[in-house]
Amino acid sequence: MKKINPTRSQAIHRVGNTIFKLSTLSLSMLYLNLAHAAEKAPAKVIKVTVTGSSIKGVAAQSASPITVVKVDDMIKQGVTTAEEAINKISANQSNFVTASNVSRSGTSGSTANLRGIGANKTLILLNGRRLAANAFDSGVTNLNIIPLAMLERIEVLRDGASAVYGTDAIGGVINFITKKQFTGLNISGGLSQPEESGGDKQDISVFGGFGDLDENGFNAFGVIDYRRSNDVMARNRKFSARGGLIPELGVKTGYNGSQPANFHDPTTDITGNPYAATGCNFPNIYPDENNCRFNSAALTGIVPSTEDVSAMGRMTLKLNDDFNAIGEYVYARNEVTTSVAPDVFNGDLTLNADSKYYPGNGITPAVGGISNGPLTLYLRSRAGNRVSESINESHRAFAGVEGEFAGWDINSGVTYAHSSATDHSVSGNLNQNATQIALNDGVLNPFGPQAAGDDPDLWKKLNISGDYQKASLDSTIFDITVSKPIFTLPAGDVGFALGGSFRHDDWKSRVNAELTSLSPSLGVDPDEPENKGKRDITSVFTELHVPLHKTLEAQLALRYDDYSDFGDTFNPKFSLRWEPIKQLMFRSSYSTGFRAPTLWEQNSPKSLTYTSSRYNDPVLCPGGVPAANGEAARDCGQQFYRQQGGNENLNPEESKSFTLGMVLEPIKNLVFSVDYFHIKVDDLIDSIAEQTIFGNPEKYADKFVRNANGSLSHIIKTEENLGGLRTQGFDIALNYLSPMTSTGRFGFGIDGTYITKYDFQNEPGGDWINNVGLYTDGRAVIRWKHTANINWSDDNWALNLQQQFTRGYKDQNSNSIAAAYRNHRVSDYTIYNISGTYKGFKNLELSMGIKNIFDEDPPASNVQDNSQQGYDPRYADPLGRTYFVRGTYKF
Repeated sequence: MKKINPTRSQAIHRVGNTIFKLSTLSLSMLYLNLAHAAEKAPAKVIKVTVTGSSIKGVAAQSASPITVVKVDDMIKQGVTTAEEAINKISANQSNFVTASNVSRSGTSGSTANLRGIGANKTLILLNGRRLAANAFDSGVTNLNIIPLAMLERIEVLRDGASAVYGTDAIGGVINFITKKQFTGLNISGGLSQPEESGGDKQDISVFGGFGDLDENGFNAFGVIDYRRSNDVMARNRKFSARGGLIPELGVKTGYNGSQPANFHDPTTDITGNPYAATGCNFPNIYPDENNCRFNSAALTGIVPSTEDVSAMGRMTLKLNDDFNAIGEYVYARNEVTTSVAPDVFNGDLTLNADSKYYPGNGITPAVGGISNGPLTLYLRSRAGNRVSESINESHRAFAGVEGEFAGWDINSGVTYAHSSATDHSVSGNLNQNATQIALNDGVLNPFGPQAAGDDPDLWKKLNISGDYQKASLDSTIFDITVSKPIFTLPAGDVGFALGGSFRHDDWKSRVNAELTSLSPSLGVDPDEPENKGKRDITSVFTELHVPLHKTLEAQLALRYDDYSDFGDTFNPKFSLRWEPIKQLMFRSSYSTGFRAPTLWEQNSPKSLTYTSSRYNDPVLCPGGVPAANGEAARDCGQQFYRQQGGNENLNPEESKSFTLGMVLEPIKNLVFSVDYFHIKVDDLIDSIAEQTIFGNPEKYADKFVRNANGSLSHIIKTEENLGGLRTQGFDIALNYLSPMTSTGRFGFGIDGTYITKYDFQNEPGGDWINNVGLYTDGRAVIRWKHTANINWSDDNWALNLQQQFTRGYKDQNSNSIAAAYRNHRVSDYTIYNISGTYKGFKNLELSMGIKNIFDEDPPASNVQDNSQQGYDPRYADPLGRTYFVRGTYKF
């Protein structure tokens, strides 16, 4: 393994940021709200640990811009998953949602992606400590394993925190905060029902606890949460029912692997289909010259079905007046079931002339000009859709102590986290060898229904099922932090924190070689049955809060990390907060970051799977026209194989971040804030996008691997260090909450992010390409995104009207789209939600509402990187108008 020592003891060359004054406005039914100070000052100031700092302090004095989301408010507004909650945060530019699992294996489930710089650069915490990363991507946490029922709030730190939490917190931190103690018993359940078929959801949770920490010396509580949702098939929505045939967008994504099968005669070089002459009159088939094309997207499940169960137990034991012992255990299981078009074999099977199904031999129509020799088949299975399950399990146990000794706040503990991921083939994937034998024996019809006398269920008997790949990740972390004011300056106390941690990661991946060798469409290489990697990380960090003046405060955090495989690294963060008057505050920060390649990025097995989009072989079918040795059925408009996997020679990523902002409160409870951010990442770890490779075949000639006959075997898309990434923009928020009046309390708020630059560099020293407002390299960079609301509350009633807005962008407009349609722009997307809560019943609270009141369809898109066609599931919700109801009973 390549080993480097990127020690960086740099001078801090830019004075940066101010640190939070704002606890911006906790609006009672606000979906996305900033924390704001209460109207009346508490009698006692309680200091707490705030996300972004290891030093306890008052929340309004926190060091960084933080978005605080109250989970109870979210649940009342029909939100049932962490994914749904995080995707409403404007700083998040998620490019992998649960629907992205369709037609993919080895996925991370669902991810957060602050600033759009990569999910592996957003750090996910539970109560300030790391959650188990997903085993299929050991640097990313699957949001689907985080149940909302156990949470009190979500804190989103919107600047880098590498010096405080870890070197990989480049884009920011999302800290899920659970309840600390609870007594009583609550049962909560919810139903969500779209107007159109599919996508209904049900959930139930039981929350119970007993013991009072002050009176009994302990508190123990637990929660069990169960959620399920049904799938949505493409045929269930008008914008997806046509699959890949959308003339107004220039989309015609039929595939050569078809039912009935297309063929190529290698002797005469003729390609064709026995039913092309009569119009290919089969479901989801259309004629294309002398071939038939299969519209696979019309059969896809555009939204997977899911089933989740989670449990949490927490016990706090009062050791004495100064110290508490804490034990915590969290378990989660997330199952995602996807359904895509039947299995496909592109040139992998042959049909001999002695078969009764050979063209012209029996029930199959004859085709003129063929040689009466073996035919190469481009075949689609008749065994039904390929149904797969992705199962993620997570365990996290924590034991620790917290308290105060000799004026020092002490927090220490041991965390053990285990995650496992399994890909399981349920049905629809065929045994290739058995299929070829059935063709050789003349008992399988590749062109249509089975003839009388042959087994009508033979296709289904060729199915294989079972677990075909697994991965696991075990992390053990010991940490300790101590803090206290160490001396007093004229402007106040100087806060000091010192901490350290030791972390051991052990990652393994296993492939079922027997199963994967039988079905190439599983996309897993059977020749790499096991891969593994280990890593130790030793860390020391310190932090200072220095009041330079009664209006000016500085924060300095320094972190040293030593990696067992990548040497050591030093990362600082410096922040400033200036409050010249009570109504105005300025803040700025500067920090560096360092992200070592994950064990998955280094060691994951190589595998071949199909490209997301269709392409022309640049040598054998340039411009969509077959060359002298080219075959249209093999080389033109095809999904080719791509090789993906790890790279043990990767170097770490390094980053620099800068923020500058202000908070203005001109009148009580009217708060405006704006924060500028700039992030630059060097040696970015990623793979070159397939569109880029096919778009410039001369430059990326080394990425094309060819067979002995010159045809394209696959392209190489394994992980590598690309050039860099730099992004900048503004977070903007305006929130207001009125005083209580005779008609109740009113509020409004808007929270948005505007991106001014998102430059990407494919190789070091290469050109910088601005991607803002464009779909490129597999995703769109959204220029403006916001959530706004108006809310009212009075006594037992509360109402909330919310708007979610996403700015449109220039579409993918790939080369497989007709030239006349390559200027398409995806429209702006706006939906409105309304919800209400009544808590006037004894022990019972009811909430109900409507999501997507005006039944807004996802904006049309010609994107072809997903199995879903006609829209992009990463930026729009296909469920349509949806009604929900929720009740909570407190015993």
